[in-house]
Amino acid sequence: MKFGPASPAEALGGVTVHTLRQGDLVLKKGTTIGADEVAALKRAGVKEVVVVRLEDGDISEDAAAASIAQAVAGEGVIVERAFTGRANLFAAKPGILVIDRTAVDRINGVDEAITFATLDAFKPVVENEMIATVKLIPFGVAASLRDAAVKAAGGTAMRIAPYQVKKVGIVSTLLPGLSPKVIDKTLRVTEERLAPAGARIIAERRVPHDETVLAKTIDELLRLGAELVIVFGASAIADRRDVIPAAIEQIGGTIQHFGMPVDPGNLLLIGKAGDVPVLGAPGCARSPVENGFDWVLMRLLAGLEVTRKDLVGMGVGGLLMEIVTRPQPRAPAETDGNRSVAALVLAAGRGTRMGGPNKLLAELNGKPLVRIVAEHVLKSKASSVTVVTGHQAADVERALRGLNVTFVYNPDYPDGIASSVKAGIAAVPRDADGAVVCLGDMPLIDTTLIDRLIDAFAPDRGHLIAAPVSEGRRGNPVLWSRRFFPELMTLDGDVGARNLIMKHAEAVADVPVEGRGAFLDIDTPQALEEARGS
Repeated sequence: MKFGPASPAEALGGVTVHTLRQGDLVLKKGTTIGADEVAALKRAGVKEVVVVRLEDGDISEDAAAASIAQAVAGEGVIVERAFTGRANLFAAKPGILVIDRTAVDRINGVDEAITFATLDAFKPVVENEMIATVKLIPFGVAASLRDAAVKAAGGTAMRIAPYQVKKVGIVSTLLPGLSPKVIDKTLRVTEERLAPAGARIIAERRVPHDETVLAKTIDELLRLGAELVIVFGASAIADRRDVIPAAIEQIGGTIQHFGMPVDPGNLLLIGKAGDVPVLGAPGCARSPVENGFDWVLMRLLAGLEVTRKDLVGMGVGGLLMEIVTRPQPRAPAETDGNRSVAALVLAAGRGTRMGGPNKLLAELNGKPLVRIVAEHVLKSKASSVTVVTGHQAADVERALRGLNVTFVYNPDYPDGIASSVKAGIAAVPRDADGAVVCLGDMPLIDTTLIDRLIDAFAPDRGHLIAAPVSEGRRGNPVLWSRRFFPELMTLDGDVGARNLIMKHAEAVADVPVEGRGAFLDIDTPQALEEARGS
């Protein structure tokens, strides 16, 4: 392949390497130079253009990418038509992506001109999801390199294993203190996990945490036609001789492996009763957040065997996101608890919807709104109060004169409320275990509510976020564990943290409230009049 500058006449038949703009002429990268392009280049006064030409024995980028993509595509994989040297591959049906890692490495090792990238091996995929791409770096390659890459594919480097297991039986063992609500939630979470695979729970049983009773129940589910049995123990499996593995062996089953180097998910057990897999679920399987249980469950639903070798190979990448409701977090113990909760009062906004003066300085019962909020917070159990200012900062500080608060200025306040949340979170004292975020334009929030939020903050019970709720609707203020501070620092725009509350719903402690105080922010003159009426 030849590469280099050429005059317009010499460029005939070549392909442009760069996009060329001169006067009214725009010649895009990858354009094949024909007679019309030569004439246009001359009219524009272009003396030289960089082009590439294929030589004998070369193959175009699109032809090479298409050939390699077809060579790697196995069952359930669709290859899109190659364009600009790229051929994308898609899943033809839902299932688990199975990849021959050595084949991928061989293809990428042929030459720097040829690249092949895929999603993670064993990833659950949906129909029409992009799973891989073949990209040629130059505009063409020697046909011999294309042939070497095709050979390196070894037939099929990737395929989709379709879901096969459709009938699942569930057993929950019981001990005193295990709430029925926990089991109900576990079933809902499990149904959601099974849904993408088209699987369903055909029967669920709740029995004492007893080896003999559990063995009979597993056997019952197998006779009902379960193709997979999952056991959620009231107590975590501690040993191969514990209740759940002992019950599997009592019905003639075998224990294939106990434990896995994935956290959360360490205490997972894989057994078999005849040809039917039996999973002893780790405690984290009760959470909807991805954990090691998902990695094994989805493979089994696709009929893929999960061997000891597979499990021990999961260690790299096996440290997953923390399950936030864990009673014993990895973070040092002093970073959570309700011993010290700081308060933030956001008072930086411009309040443009008020259509006039700064709404935070508008008076209610003879006091500026922001001062009313600050006084309520100061009387609460909050260990400190930080006020985030921005628009008319000096005026807001004057309105709070004499109060024991710390001021933090947010220079990015025009960007929206997220910038004020981040400025406030960055200023929370290091010894605080959490922060309750209050809005400076919500004067009907009282000290009692703030104290109730602080009392509801109980990390040892998984309550890491506390929010007021009425008739299914959440309001403000919201209390956040320090564990969420890094995520709060990623907020952007004028949305606030509502999406984070939805993301971590299992960590939210709802505090029932009455009245409008937790929902009425003074955004308009009408809202101010409503507050005055209240």
